[in-house]
Amino acid sequence: MTDHISNKVCLITGATSGIGLQTAIELAEAGLSVVFTARDLAKAKIVKEEIIRKTGNNKVDYFGCDLASFESISDFHDQFKLKYPSLDILINNAGIWETEYKESVDGIELNLAVNYLAPFLLTNLCLEELERAGKSRIINVSSGLYKRGKIDFNDLEMKKTFSSWPAYSRTKLALVLFTKELAKRLDSSKITVNALAPGFVRTNLGHDFPLIQRLAMKLLAVSTKKGAATSVYLALNNDVEKTTGKFFENSQEQETTPEANDEIEAQKLWQIAESYLKNYMH
Repeated sequence: MTDHISNKVCLITGATSGIGLQTAIELAEAGLSVVFTARDLAKAKIVKEEIIRKTGNNKVDYFGCDLASFESISDFHDQFKLKYPSLDILINNAGIWETEYKESVDGIELNLAVNYLAPFLLTNLCLEELERAGKSRIINVSSGLYKRGKIDFNDLEMKKTFSSWPAYSRTKLALVLFTKELAKRLDSSKITVNALAPGFVRTNLGHDFPLIQRLAMKLLAVSTKKGAATSVYLALNNDVEKTTGKFFENSQEQETTPEANDEIEAQKLWQIAESYLKNYMH
């Protein structure tokens, strides 16, 4: 994606720390206009200045957005499209891992709300801007833990029996299923959509895990630079210009599990997401 890269706009969620921040820095270094969302505007201002200082690219912008609120996502998109009528790259990077049952402001289990429904809503809202850009890319940051995910349509929010690992892994499976279903729906367009696992990365994810788990994660984790590498690859590389509906790890396409290839499950999940988001989808 080297042609007129300085004219291209990338929107990335969860870029104030970790993988998202590293991704934003590398895309700014490449010359793109980088826009990111943040809950904390004071922190966002500091991050913007850091990205500009490190890259020499002053085309860095941010908007306030709480991904745990459908209304906030919708309001953000209304502001974004006024300033950026077209969008070349959307990276749904933000994610959480809540170890206890919590609900979003919309009354939905928080892992599901932020890790699946938020990118579902934001992506669908941005389709017009993505289409306007011509050849554009959607990148969904999932996790290798999607392989442990199981979709239970009778208790999607785990209200009956909440457990941290299954709650997280099912949202990452849902994101892979969303990627594949969206790729089918966008088949006749010039928009591609792919998912990825960044690897086991040193981030704030799992900050409320027990101490021994946090220490183990720090010892085993790779750097944020390595974690961001596949996102950057999918954003910039010409080799994947026409690749869509695929899953990547270490910048290599990977086969996905039978459950992640279940087209009926993907369609059912899509319909459920639409029912959750009916008041916010245009």
